[in-house]
Formats: sequence, structure tokens, C-alpha cells
Amino acid sequence: MRRVTALSLAVSAFSLLMAPLASAQTDYPNRAITVVVPFAAGGATDVIARIVAEGMSRQLGKPIVVENVAGAGGTLGSIRVMRAAPDGYTLLTGHMGTHASSYALYEKRKYDPRTDFEPIGLMASAPIVVFGRKDLPAKTFQEFIALMKEKGADFKVGHSGVGSNAHLTCTLLNALVGTKPTEIPYRGNGPLMNDLLGGAIDYS
Repeated sequence: MRRVTALSLAVSAFSLLMAPLASAQTDYPNRAITVVVPFAAGGATDVIARIVAEGMSRQLGKPIVVENVAGAGGTLGSIRVMRAAPDGYTLLTGHMGTHASSYALYEKRKYDPRTDFEPIGLMASAPIVVFGRKDLPAKTFQEFIALMKEKGADFKVGHSGVGSNAHLTCTLLNALVGTKPTEIPYRGNGPLMNDLLGGAIDYS
């Protein structure tokens, strides 16, 4: 538990989406394509997008530019793609957080995930796990749960924004355990992991 996984909670699927095409194109692509990652650089979504973009670029013979547009649980980047020209040159790396939970949790919705995007395909899936800082005084998951209950609000949990996968799965864990730690929101998993490694937060 000290450095690695404490618990696998669910599986997160990452998909590539775009605004619905206005018309069919016969010469697509004939220029660079932008893939928007709706979180800060360095997190899982960003890493997966860059791996996929590199392969896409080789296959299509055109540059693929990865653009990080972080904030609001992934909705800012989603809005950026929704407002882009519907020509297939601006794509989005989305998942359950950006196209289900975040949309449901924010009162002022600026896009409809059911109609404003066209799914292209599944990019990857990964387990959602709990990580603790390296000097956390718990060696087993049972000890980790006991520590959660003991510390309560003094325990700090980081997540990548309201409505993100990390936010909802941590909320689920907290509800199952029956404790309310202090939540620290980040603009993505990259800056979150920096603070976790530095000991500024206890787990994510």
C-alpha cells in the first residue's frame, strides 16, 4: 500500500470524439489534426491521447497536435471541441467523466454529450485504483480504511476536478467507508500526482 495500488474500484474507458461532421469529405485528412485533452498534461488521459496520436499520425501521414484544455472536470475542453468547426480536424479525448458525470453535475450545461459529439472509437480502458503517499502509515487496505476513519477531515484526497472519474470514485469509496476527507481539486492528474509524490495530499 505504501507506493502502489490499494484498491481497484472500476474501469475507465477513454474514447475519441468529434463534433458531428457537416458534410462528407473525400480527401480527409489533408492537414494537421488537433486532439484536445480536457485535463492538464501528465495525467492518464493525456498520456493515452499522446500514444494514440503518435500512431494516428503515422497511419494518416499528417501531424497530430495534442492540446491540453483543462478545467471544470473536463467540460472546458469538451466545449472547445463542441464549438470547433465540424470538419473532423478537432477531436476530443473523452470518457465517463467528461460525457456523463461532469455534464450531470454542472448546473449550467453548454453542451449535450448525446448530440454535440460523434464517437470515433475506443482508445483504451484502465482500472481506477487508489494511491497513497509513499510514507502513509498503512501497509494493507484494511489499515488504510482504519486510517481514513481515524483522520476524517484531516485526511486529504486529491481529484482531477468535480465530475471527473477520480472525483466520483473517491466519493464512492468515501461513502462506502463512511468518512468525509478534505477534497483537493486539481486541473488534472499530472499536478495531482506531483502533490501526492511530494506528500501534500494523502491519497487519490
